[in-house]
Amino acid sequence: MLCFKTHKGKLVATERREPHLKPGWALIRVRLAGICNTDREILRGYHDFHGVPGHEFVGEVAAVPRGSQRKEKFWLGKRVAGEINISCKSLGFKPVCAFCQRGLNTHCARRKVLGIIGHDGAFAEYLALPLANLHLIPAEVTDEQAVFVEPLAAACQILDQIDIRHFPSPAVLGDGKLAQLIAMVLQAAGCQVTLFGKHAEKLKLSKQRGIKAKTVVGDERDLKKVKQNYRLVVEATGSPAGLRLALEMTEPRGTLVLKSTFHGAAAVETWPLVVKEITVVGSRCGPFGKAIALLRSRRVDPRSFISRIFPLREAPEAIAYAQKPGVMKVLLKPDGEI
Repeated sequence: MLCFKTHKGKLVATERREPHLKPGWALIRVRLAGICNTDREILRGYHDFHGVPGHEFVGEVAAVPRGSQRKEKFWLGKRVAGEINISCKSLGFKPVCAFCQRGLNTHCARRKVLGIIGHDGAFAEYLALPLANLHLIPAEVTDEQAVFVEPLAAACQILDQIDIRHFPSPAVLGDGKLAQLIAMVLQAAGCQVTLFGKHAEKLKLSKQRGIKAKTVVGDERDLKKVKQNYRLVVEATGSPAGLRLALEMTEPRGTLVLKSTFHGAAAVETWPLVVKEITVVGSRCGPFGKAIALLRSRRVDPRSFISRIFPLREAPEAIAYAQKPGVMKVLLKPDGEI
């Protein structure tokens, strides 16, 4: 199969055999894969990952191991998205770790993470995941929608971490794919959302959905420009500079949700956390079922975020294109015509 590995900050084409399947696992033919900011950070050294990146995908189950039970064979031919954290049980560890015993599989002490930590991802024709990680994609949801399930689930995680009823008018800092998905999820939950970003073309997408959008420039000038404080601020800029502004925007006794992941350190002063008694919530992966339900109901439809679809063989060109100003979602399609 064709796949792309990281090598010295670049994607390099590689031919290799399809992944070997362990009991309880599935071989998945990738139909679409999404490029996200984390993939770009991996090329800069995030998690020191040297395999096949890519964790956003929709695919079709192509095989399960020989001797699989009937309930496992059920998955053959099914269209799926997959949770990216691979926990103790699926990896064959006994006993499972304390986090898995508590049901916190996404924080498994021995976990591998699709395309991020120790397990090859979706920039390939095929990938392997445990059946326990898979979620069926209903017929009403297109591939172009389903490829957003993983980041949309990450946006939904916020609703599982805080009682959104206490935050009717939140701010989202950032105008990229994840930030806009977060704004859409909060809007669907009944909030009057304000999105802050520095790209007019991207902010226009939010305005078309009835989300208030305000322009920032992404540097020290924003600290004086943004006067209003918010009880809830979600930081999703994907940049170290976003955290300082987010702290400034969070009102006393407010809540700051951190979504950005990037390679390197963020230089911030911690005194605002203490003086304003801010609650900081780290937020990562989320509930796939809720994300799929939002897509199925059409309450969230992210297809307008797709800037371009590249064939898999052009993955290096695709990730370069994804970094151009104004570009939103870039997808890879392993087979067929684009």
